Amino acid sequence: MSTERYNPRDAEPRWQEKWAEAKVFETDNSDPREKYYVLEMFPYPSGRIHMGHVRNYAMGDVVARYKRARGYNVLHPMGWDAFGMPAENAAMQNKVHPKDWTYQNIATMRSQLKSMGLSLDWSREFATCDVEYYHRQQALFIDMMEKGLVYRKQSKVNWDPVDQTVLANEQVIDGRGWRSGALVEQRELTQWFFKITDFAQDLLDALDTLDQWPEKVRLMQKNWIGRSEGLTVRWEVAGHAPAGFTDVKVYTTRPDTLFGASFLAIAADHPLAKAVSEGNQAVAEFCDECRRAGTSLAALETAEKKGIDTGIKVRHPLDPSWELPVYVANFVLMDYGTGAIFGCPSGDQRDLDFARKYDLPVVPVVMPKDGDAASFTVGDTAYDGDGVMINSRFLDGMTTTEAFEAVANRLTAMTLGNEPVGERKVNFRLRDWGISRQRYWGCPIPVIHCEVCGVVPVPKKDLPVKLPDDVTFDVPGNPLDRHATWRHVNCPCCGKPARRETDTMDTFVDSSWYYTRFTAPWEDNPTDPAVANRWLPVDQYIGGIEHAILHLLYSRFFTRAMRETGHVNMSEPFKGLFTQGMVVHETYRLGEGLTAQWVAPADIRIEEVEGVRKAYLLTTGEEVAIGSIEKMSKSKKNVVDPDDILGSYGADTARFFVLSDSPPDRDVIWSEAGVEGAHRFVQRVWRLVSEAAEALNSVAAAPAREGEGRAISQVAHKTLAAVQGDLDKLAFNKAVARIYEFVNALANPLTQVAAGKTDAAFTAAVRDATEILIQIIAPMTPHLAEECWAALGKDGIVAKASWPAFDPELVAENDVTLPIQINGKKRAELTISRDADQNTVQEAVLGLEAVQAILQGQSPKKIIVVPQRIVNIVV
Repeated sequence: MSTERYNPRDAEPRWQEKWAEAKVFETDNSDPREKYYVLEMFPYPSGRIHMGHVRNYAMGDVVARYKRARGYNVLHPMGWDAFGMPAENAAMQNKVHPKDWTYQNIATMRSQLKSMGLSLDWSREFATCDVEYYHRQQALFIDMMEKGLVYRKQSKVNWDPVDQTVLANEQVIDGRGWRSGALVEQRELTQWFFKITDFAQDLLDALDTLDQWPEKVRLMQKNWIGRSEGLTVRWEVAGHAPAGFTDVKVYTTRPDTLFGASFLAIAADHPLAKAVSEGNQAVAEFCDECRRAGTSLAALETAEKKGIDTGIKVRHPLDPSWELPVYVANFVLMDYGTGAIFGCPSGDQRDLDFARKYDLPVVPVVMPKDGDAASFTVGDTAYDGDGVMINSRFLDGMTTTEAFEAVANRLTAMTLGNEPVGERKVNFRLRDWGISRQRYWGCPIPVIHCEVCGVVPVPKKDLPVKLPDDVTFDVPGNPLDRHATWRHVNCPCCGKPARRETDTMDTFVDSSWYYTRFTAPWEDNPTDPAVANRWLPVDQYIGGIEHAILHLLYSRFFTRAMRETGHVNMSEPFKGLFTQGMVVHETYRLGEGLTAQWVAPADIRIEEVEGVRKAYLLTTGEEVAIGSIEKMSKSKKNVVDPDDILGSYGADTARFFVLSDSPPDRDVIWSEAGVEGAHRFVQRVWRLVSEAAEALNSVAAAPAREGEGRAISQVAHKTLAAVQGDLDKLAFNKAVARIYEFVNALANPLTQVAAGKTDAAFTAAVRDATEILIQIIAPMTPHLAEECWAALGKDGIVAKASWPAFDPELVAENDVTLPIQINGKKRAELTISRDADQNTVQEAVLGLEAVQAILQGQSPKKIIVVPQRIVNIVV
């Protein structure tokens, strides 16, 4: 019989409405079943979803639907990371309030996400700019203050002169602000900090317990925390120096290379550099130049290494007669170690470049184990590996490890004044988290500044500190600073006039605990500890690799802080982590040189002639150059609008394509041909099932363990078992490949059933296989699955159905591979039916070429067959 084509524009909204009416995806915290918490990193409401969102949320939705079918009580919520500078920029550019801009965008993106058919618990939805959310964040801040995890100090910061706010080091890209692109300046401001360094060792050690995280992410975090074991060494100042400076402390992880030292370098903000600047204009100007540069390590690594001689010299700690110059250098940071380093040019490329620039000595002190001390030299490349010590006096001939210990033992036993020259020290690259931001659209920091009482936290009964709505953005800077009334308040301690803190919190704070709030977003307190402890940690967290360091590290810190303040009782927020690849697309350009213009995929047509692809403008027919495949971006116009895909093909096609084309941790190349292929699959499944539905409805599902239907039952149950294993491992593309193969195998049986050419037993086996097909595609193409389920006359909906159980007998392999031993040595293998009798096995063994070559026409004395295990031949 003929059937209508599957119409996603009709089916998808209809099933979405039925799911919503039945509240299928709303989670009950009191449900006693085993819990499973799946969460995708929540989006910033920029205005519209992009294909990266489609891929990310499709993956999470497959996990949620699959785990729900497996009998878990699944929590799968959605919210919005809604504070931040883009809303303020939009306010200035478009004359719209940040709140209005943000909530309008949320409404648009919510509608788009709902059209994807995601199995989300929308009853728990919140935005971080909701007063109800940042109220509880302010309460957390006060709790953390009470526990000593928050403090305030003057600090050098990266200042974006366009956005008029502080930037974290990681937000400075090539010396420019990550959003504005403006050259970053350095300023001294009083800032609020979280004491993340209190947990540095714990954050490092616990990475070894996160065995469900990608190794590359754990390594990135280890490097960011940056634990090192070294020595603090005091270098005595020789001769003239500013008053009060008798020595310079240097932290080093390579004391073994001390005899290769040729200079000391200090940061522009080192106290000694500041003291020298007062009497030396050239040094003062150089220090100012350093302060105008960014402080990100990436920027420092790529910047030209520059310095200026302070005129001060220091004595070598192992040879008082040896004096070295002290430079101020642009690659030394005050907030790492002691703000001073010793340069060993032969063992460090940065130091070597610096030494060559300023004509400083380069003495090789470590050579490879197989090197020749008499001829070993350092040219343009430093040797920074381990090896054997040379040109190092009493260290010569030692390994670098032995030399480290020898120098450490000697310097810790020596004294300068009344203190040891050397002191063993563990250092961390990790710095405390500066959270102050000079902007309006963020969570207000809940403190009050009183001239009498100092810094006073806002009493919890007076929370929330709400953002005022009547602000203007006609000039740069923080509108809270110039608000006529908001900042003025009486001190809660003495009652005298005081002022509110006008800095707001870094938006990373908002996203560092949202996963906890989702467990009970209606609570007056930040969490219901009993509920949070039951749901956390998140079983499967999914998001981009770009958040591998800061967001994940801050969330790990926040969970520990919330443990210290009694809101949760665990340390790690995310048990499993998956970082998906990006969605990428070809780029297209019209014209050449400076006048060339990027062209959007929607504006071209592709033709392929004899294997050669060419692109042409739809409007004029001009040929367009096909460029490289790159991340979808508005600047290069290689963006595909999800609404166009959802409108043309439906959500299930889009979902199926982004899950099928490549391993989920790798980039997926978007192609029209790939989408059309996924659409044809959706249509084919519907046609096959709907045409056979009437005949299938005449029987009950029953797998065939014998007879003509056994083959299709075996394929069905083996596919079920394999797809189950793939989904357990998030191998979505492998599951899709198996489903394609399964549909190919099921197509002819379904066609036979539809034509009435099968008996009841075969039809029952095909119905069983078809029900399995519908249930294994349901996590990926949920609307299609519901439509097919209904066509089979099944009660209820697939979204609430239990995952089918495969039949072990049908999954078991029929063949077995037996090792063949001749006189005790393995000589061959035989693959044969598991049910083959002894005579059949013996005949097959004797027919093997390897066995015949050894026997050379002789008859064996004995053949011993151990069924389904091994065959022994005695000759």
